[in-house]
Amino acid sequence: MTTLVKIAIRNLTRYRRRSLLTASLIAIGVIAVVVFEAAAGAFTGLMIGQMTDAMLGHLQVHRRGYVASIDNLPLTTMLTTSDVSAIERVLQAEPAVESYSRRLKFGGMFSNYTETTAIRLNGVYPGEELRTLPLLSSRITQGTAALEPGDIIIPELLATAMAVKLGDTVVVVATNREGSVNAAQLTVSGVLGSVTGPGGRDGYVHVDDAVSLLRMDTPEISEIAVRLTDLGRLDRVTAAIRGALQREAAAGALGDIEVHTWEGLSPFYNVAVLINILALSATVGLVAIVLISVMNVMLMSVYERVKEIGTIAAMGTMPRTILGMFVIEGLSLGVLGVLIGDAIAAAIVLLIGALEPTFAFGRETGLVLSPQVDLGRMLAVSGVVLLVAVIGTVQPAIKASRMDPVEALRHS
Repeated sequence: MTTLVKIAIRNLTRYRRRSLLTASLIAIGVIAVVVFEAAAGAFTGLMIGQMTDAMLGHLQVHRRGYVASIDNLPLTTMLTTSDVSAIERVLQAEPAVESYSRRLKFGGMFSNYTETTAIRLNGVYPGEELRTLPLLSSRITQGTAALEPGDIIIPELLATAMAVKLGDTVVVVATNREGSVNAAQLTVSGVLGSVTGPGGRDGYVHVDDAVSLLRMDTPEISEIAVRLTDLGRLDRVTAAIRGALQREAAAGALGDIEVHTWEGLSPFYNVAVLINILALSATVGLVAIVLISVMNVMLMSVYERVKEIGTIAAMGTMPRTILGMFVIEGLSLGVLGVLIGDAIAAAIVLLIGALEPTFAFGRETGLVLSPQVDLGRMLAVSGVVLLVAVIGTVQPAIKASRMDPVEALRHS
């Protein structure tokens, strides 16, 4: 084997320019894929963080049918007190759950005494909400996220359109489940920027104000948003929570409940899927580059060395040895290209991380892109490249191993 490796390397150095060109093409492909995947992964992770840590949570628990009709914010599909107690028991028993927030969501009319428009409100326990959404405070463009009874945080869209300022008194009108119309005077304590753009009519009030406005005897909950200690374990933890909730339901302690991850609640999930498809496309393109480049070089090598192949065959070299010699040549090209590509790609990714470039997404500005070198992903790409390099060598190598020595020696 050592002899075959030496012969393969010698043959590659005989055609140094062609070998370096092929290795460079492989390296460029590796660089493009690794850097793109690192940047795309950082962008996707940042956007997912914006969605989950500033608005949705990692997953949410609702009564069945609530999400399907969420545009109407129905008050008829609320979680009962026993439902909430059972869900809290399950969440508190799951070590992967970091925090959760109970929310009472409802629609109403917002008035500054001269104009009136629609608003969507979240009645929350402020401490729970801020623990579950650690980036919520960063969305407050004016004022504070610390809600007290009597306060309201309004969306930036309404603050701008209706010229409402911090400290202004506004009126919120809502209809409760029985159809009774009620109103409450609240003080604007904060202005909430949207995660994905200038739109959005979601505001926040203290849960006590929501209960009073809707004339509930006790707080009723529309949804429970959950934050996990590790988003990477989302599927496993979600399955565990669903199973535990099903056991509570079977025991009669819980009604018909649904658990939705952020992926089923946010349109951005489709963007994340598209980015993954683009990354896969880049990998397929790299495979094509490697396959064509290596196959072309090895075919040329076979045609240029017909007499040499005939000579070593005539000397008694076994066909499998000739086959192995050419496969090792192709593998060596792949290894050279991968080593160069991985080194340069890692340097580029580290450089981008050190420069901390910023970009805007919707109305969010100053978002920092911090890609990381993913050794596991880099090894996977390198493995694919080496496998394809060997595959690209097989056909020319088989052709060389099957040459008739007499015919090869006659080749001019």
